[in-house]
Amino acid sequence: MIFGKIEYLNLLPFDIFMKRHTRSSQQLQSIHYKRGVPSSINKAFKTRRVNAAFISSIASSRCHCLDLGISAKKEVKSVLLIPGKNQIDNESATSNVLARVLGLEGEVIIGDKALKYYLQDNKNEAIDLSQRWFEKQKLPFVFARLCYHGKSTKYKKMSQKFLHTPKKIPQYILNISSRKTGISNKEILKYLQLIEYKLDPHAILSLKRFLRLAKKLK
Repeated sequence: MIFGKIEYLNLLPFDIFMKRHTRSSQQLQSIHYKRGVPSSINKAFKTRRVNAAFISSIASSRCHCLDLGISAKKEVKSVLLIPGKNQIDNESATSNVLARVLGLEGEVIIGDKALKYYLQDNKNEAIDLSQRWFEKQKLPFVFARLCYHGKSTKYKKMSQKFLHTPKKIPQYILNISSRKTGISNKEILKYLQLIEYKLDPHAILSLKRFLRLAKKLK
């Protein structure tokens, strides 16, 4: 099985789970990873070069997906718009559309670089797009969903096991992630508290609303 892997901090708990799960599950011991940013993983999934991946919400409407994803109830700190600049983030798909749905113009930045920017005393000049969505819709925002090709059985089992597994980050992995991103261990842990992986009914409602509003832009 080839799994599309986005190496952002928001998926760090899932990456740790997968490493442990593949060691203990014969069914998934042959897993291989294709790494990339969200926009490239979307393309790889669409062309079936990966069997499963966290797909950007905007690209997931006609895919087989589970109630496992990446969402935030209010602020997220890693999906930002900087007013006054007309530039999009080529790594993103959903966030660029979200900015348009919200009627905002500026530079969209996502992922670890956005979180680092936010933490470097720039939070007052940047708009947190997840927070702005909540202010308008009173709903969490869903950035990505776990989608798959083929039979769902193994993916459902894997996702349920992840959702019921404590999200503990070993210290040595935190240290590695901190060196890689330039973000402190403490801030990484605070950031991960903002991320929701279980897509509850409110999240699903929000996703449907976003996709409906995005469709009207075309």
